[in-house]
Amino acid sequence: MEILEFWQQMTANPLLFIAVMLTLGVILVNGWTDAPNAIATCVVTRCMPAKAAILMAAVFNFLGVFVMTKISNEVAVTITKMVNFGENSNRTIIIVLCAAMLAIVIWATLAWVFGIPTSESHALIAGLTGGAMALCGFDAIVWSQWQKVVYGIVISVSLGFGLAWLICKIVTKIFYKANRPKTEPFFRFAQIVGAAAMAFMHGAQDGQKFMGIILLCVFTLQSTAAAATTFEIPTWLMVLCSVVMGLGTSMGGKKIIKSVGMDMVKLEKYQGFSADIASSISLVFCSVFGLPVSTTHVKTTSIMGVGAVKRVSAINFGVVKEMVLTWILTFPGCGLLAFLVTKLFLLIFN
Repeated sequence: MEILEFWQQMTANPLLFIAVMLTLGVILVNGWTDAPNAIATCVVTRCMPAKAAILMAAVFNFLGVFVMTKISNEVAVTITKMVNFGENSNRTIIIVLCAAMLAIVIWATLAWVFGIPTSESHALIAGLTGGAMALCGFDAIVWSQWQKVVYGIVISVSLGFGLAWLICKIVTKIFYKANRPKTEPFFRFAQIVGAAAMAFMHGAQDGQKFMGIILLCVFTLQSTAAAATTFEIPTWLMVLCSVVMGLGTSMGGKKIIKSVGMDMVKLEKYQGFSADIASSISLVFCSVFGLPVSTTHVKTTSIMGVGAVKRVSAINFGVVKEMVLTWILTFPGCGLLAFLVTKLFLLIFN
C-alpha cells in the first residue's frame, strides 16, 4: 500500500483515522516508557550522554524495524491474529480497536507517572484481547497465538537472566587480572555497541507489533483481516513508527532510565555490556521464531542476571518487586480497562 492510498482511506473513514492516531499515540507512549530500556545501561554508566543515546536509539529502532521485517514479519502476523472479532461489522471492529488503543495509552501513562517500566508489548496484547472480549466474550481469544505469548515470556526471561549471568561471568574471568582503568575504553565502546544492538532489537520487536495493529485496522476496513496470513509492511510505515517512537523517547525517557539502570542494580561498564548483549541475543531468538516478547522484561532480567554474578544481595529487590507486580497486573489490569472502555465506546458510538 502506498502512503497516498493509505491517507485517502484514513480521510474517507473517520473511525480509521481515529484508530490510527490512537495507535500512533501508543507508539509515542512506548517511546517514552519502553524504548529507554534499550539505552538505560549505556547512559547510567556514562558511556554516552542521554541526548546522544536517544538519537542513537531512534536510528537503530528504525534499522531494527526495517531489517528484521525484511527477514521475518512473523511478530506482526502474530499480533494481527491474536483475537477473533467474529462476524461483526467493520465499523464495530474499528470502534473496538480505538477503545483498546485508548486503554493502553491510559495504562502506560499511569505507569510512566510512577516511573515504573511497564511492558507496552503486554499492554498491547492485553488491551487488544480485553477489547475483543467485550465484543465476543471468550470466543475472541485465539489460543494458538496466545501460546506464543506464554512461550515468549518464559523463554525470553530465562534467556535474559541466564545469558547475562553467563556472559558477565565469562567477562569477569577473562579480565580478572586486567588493569581496570585500561579496560575502560574497551568496555565503553563495547557498551555503546551493545546499546545500539538493544535499540535495534527493540525496533525489531515492538515496531512490528504496532505496525501489525495499524495493518489490522486496514485489513478490517478491506474485509481481509481473516485472510491476511502474509503481507508486506511498507517502508513508509516503518519510518513513521520509528520517528514517533524516537520522539516519545526524547520526551520522557530519563525517568525510566533511572528506574532500570540505577535503582535496580548499580552497574559498571562491563556489566552493562553483558546485560545488553544477553538481551539482544534473547530478542533475536524470539523474533526469528515469531514470539511477541517484552523488551522491558528481557532487559530488566538481564540486569538482574549480571547483578547476581557478584552476589544476589546486589539486586535491589524492592525495585524488582515493584516491577514484577506491575508486569503481573498488566494483563488483567490493562485487559479489564480495555474491556470497560470498549463497552463504553460501543454504547456511545455503535
